[in-house]
Amino acid sequence: MPNSDTKTPRRRSFLRSFIRWLFIGAVLLWSLAALLLVATRWLDPPTTAVHIERRLQAWIHHAAYRERYKFIPLSQISADLQHAVIAAEDTHYYQHHGFDWHQIQIAAEDDLEGDRTRGASTITQQLVKNLFFGTSRSIVRKGAEATLVPVAEFALGKQRILEIYLNVVEWGPGIYGAEPACRYYDQTAARNIDRQQAARLAAILPAPLKRRPERMNNYSAIILTRMRQMGW
Repeated sequence: MPNSDTKTPRRRSFLRSFIRWLFIGAVLLWSLAALLLVATRWLDPPTTAVHIERRLQAWIHHAAYRERYKFIPLSQISADLQHAVIAAEDTHYYQHHGFDWHQIQIAAEDDLEGDRTRGASTITQQLVKNLFFGTSRSIVRKGAEATLVPVAEFALGKQRILEIYLNVVEWGPGIYGAEPACRYYDQTAARNIDRQQAARLAAILPAPLKRRPERMNNYSAIILTRMRQMGW
């Protein structure tokens, strides 16, 4: 009959070994993500976790899927569109270092009151999520995302972060980035988008699979007001 006293140390040893290797694996994955993030300072991302997720979803459901994705320099994206996205998604973009603590506090208070009406993720956080984590939501994902945000801010800087974000963000079914979005919705290049068009495009970003620019008059008016308040 096996001695239970000898089993306990073996189980503890196995558990310690498992935890150690789990930790090593997590560190290696984080290091790979950090290196890939640093590499995007010079290399344009060929795809993102969101792009891959949408392709897999279409394949699983046997749905038609056409991906529109074209990376262009920030200089070829209308300043109005850049400003509209910042006004809609992250009004303190140029003031914070990856986290908007004021918005986090507001969101936390809204959660306690059961009246959550907006998120607190910055453009940097959203970029990291788009690149590596897809659309999933979990505490583990948020924790991993938070550790990569400072890497993005330090290695890329504000202009490159904005450039990548505007080029990879989802703007509709299979539509990724400013150029394909402008071509699809307004039949023009991203450099030619005016203030009104830009505000309507920015207004669909929180729910790009459900919203359409032509239906976003109320929210786009709010975005235009924010742009004026911010000096744009």
